[in-house]
Amino acid sequence: MLEGSHHYGKNESKLHEVKMINRKQLELTGVINVESFDSEEFLLETEAGFLAIRGQNLHMKSLNVERGLVSIEGLVFEMVYVDQGHGGEKAKGLFSKLFK
Repeated sequence: MLEGSHHYGKNESKLHEVKMINRKQLELTGVINVESFDSEEFLLETEAGFLAIRGQNLHMKSLNVERGLVSIEGLVFEMVYVDQGHGGEKAKGLFSKLFK
């Protein structure tokens, strides 16, 4: 039964939203996985594809994996989506080349 409930919860999280306040605070929903992060870049897998967030003094304020919620603080320079379909490894390779 727990597996069924967990699967049901995943189906509800298809919505992906991004709320940014003054380029200093981000609140995201529909986050599937946090691939990597440091003070200058976050790479998130979301319901809408991979999302790279670049900035300065970035840090994760909160994370709720079960609900797909992530809050990030710091100065945001840019946000980029990669439409990767089922090629997740391809997207990760692209980001490693772009942001060296």
